[in-house]
Amino acid sequence: MTESSGLAVEIDQQRTHGLDRLQTHAVLLRKYGLNLNWAQCQRKNHAIPSFPFAWREDTDSRTDPDRHDVEKGRASLAPKSVANENASAADAQTSSGWWRRRWRSVERTLVQYNLEARGIQRVLPDERHDMRQLGYIQIAILWFSVNLTANNLTLGMLGPAVYYLPFLDSCLCAVFGAIVGSLPVAYIATFGPRSGNRTMVFARYSMGFYPSKIIVILNLIVLLGYSLIDTVVAGQILSAVSPNGSMSVIVGIIITAVIAWCITTFGYGVFHYYERYAWLPQLIVICILAGAAGPQFDLYGNPSAGETKETIVGNRLSFFSLCLAAAITYSGGAADYFVYYPEETPKHKVLFVTLAGLVCSFSPMFILGIGLGSGMATNSAWSDAYGVSQGALAVQGFAPLGPFGSVLSVVLALGLIANLIAPTYSSGVDFQVLGRYLEKVPRVVWNTIGVIIYTVCAVAGRQNLANIFTNFLALMGYWVSIWIAIVLEEHLIFRKWLGIGWNWDAWNDKRKLPLGAAALVAFVIGWIGSILCMAQVWYIGPLAALVGQYGADMGNYVGFGWAGLTYLPLRWLELRRLGR
Repeated sequence: MTESSGLAVEIDQQRTHGLDRLQTHAVLLRKYGLNLNWAQCQRKNHAIPSFPFAWREDTDSRTDPDRHDVEKGRASLAPKSVANENASAADAQTSSGWWRRRWRSVERTLVQYNLEARGIQRVLPDERHDMRQLGYIQIAILWFSVNLTANNLTLGMLGPAVYYLPFLDSCLCAVFGAIVGSLPVAYIATFGPRSGNRTMVFARYSMGFYPSKIIVILNLIVLLGYSLIDTVVAGQILSAVSPNGSMSVIVGIIITAVIAWCITTFGYGVFHYYERYAWLPQLIVICILAGAAGPQFDLYGNPSAGETKETIVGNRLSFFSLCLAAAITYSGGAADYFVYYPEETPKHKVLFVTLAGLVCSFSPMFILGIGLGSGMATNSAWSDAYGVSQGALAVQGFAPLGPFGSVLSVVLALGLIANLIAPTYSSGVDFQVLGRYLEKVPRVVWNTIGVIIYTVCAVAGRQNLANIFTNFLALMGYWVSIWIAIVLEEHLIFRKWLGIGWNWDAWNDKRKLPLGAAALVAFVIGWIGSILCMAQVWYIGPLAALVGQYGADMGNYVGFGWAGLTYLPLRWLELRRLGR
């Protein structure tokens, strides 16, 4: 047998083995509503790669990321050649070649774990998974599972505890704030299937290649900040449950961070599978909590008694904005989780099920948290627990149940992992969007770095959770509102009404993407409006200070309006001058 014929036999054997593995992946995908087109893959002789992800170089076909992607369950096999062997020998003479070989050695040791390979590369239409009806339910379940968690419970406490609003006022502000904040998230989620691009890659189509990096950095701050909050709340609950608080909050923080890291390391498939079931124990726990703590809620008390009408209005608006910000900040990653849905997936269905999943999870958690916060006025034990931490108040709500309540508190704390996974996963992708050198580093490495960052910050800020909530969340909501205004006008006016359309294959081509000057100017002007109208503990803008004693947080709405008014004429001028 000649060398060439032997090589052909070896390739056929590997290809056959790959097809067998592909059948296994197809079965697993169908378990959560996705169907891989097996016949199409067989016609194309696709094979599974020998290791799950690769150090990527645009000029090196041996490490093409599309050859090593567990998500899409397909790859092609590149046979060795004399040229490849010569290239490897040349690499051996350089330090960069040594590092590549070392990294590939690490990759081969991780083959058994099927780690996700794809980073920010676009998912082409023929790489998408077929979707059954369960796929739409999976969208709603994902958002429902992500937000039916204790961090939103503790956010609801702030209505009575910080803004001194009665139960009914707090509930109305929270629910309608969640609805308004969820609308942009549902809108951005529709671009996942139709574009196949990650959210921060999609941002390049409105902000431009280089200005969009500002958005990416801000979104990373949001993602890591949310993760910080989740780990602190989980740590507080676990510490409060332990006998006499013997377990440190730090230990609880580390436990939840490590578990979230393990799940996000595996990537898209495991992430979706986990979220499919994580909501069920949480739903049971919060129903029990409502029954155990509900009789202690102060439904008719008025913490705002004695305040002026203007101050009450300002507090209502600020709490409404806070709940809106809690939802709207998901916009920065909303498309990340649906890039493998078919391109022809109906946009209105994605929008509706996303909105339903968000609102149906935010609302009960906010209301339950508001009830716990209202009960502090009449229950000294609850007030004392809140003085320790917000997590301790959640644990105190289970007190009538005795030891069983402690078990439920642990389940509630571990449920925060479902909320922690989404920002941890998206942060790994967003790091890659920052530059072509960072793009070459696999997502799993960036996920690890992100986990380390927010774990360290959580340990440092564990005593100031309420301040982090009231300042960080509202502040981060400003830039998202501004960006949404720009995206809406770009899509509805310039891309759709004027017929420019979308070239989704140009995601990495600076010459075909907008320059971004119009978006950058509009973004800055929107920020100026937000600063003038923001109301935080450490700063109240001059316009916000006109409403009540503590001001009214109007930064989201003014920033949105100013950015929208500025972007329209500037973008028209940019298109007329540059044609892109």
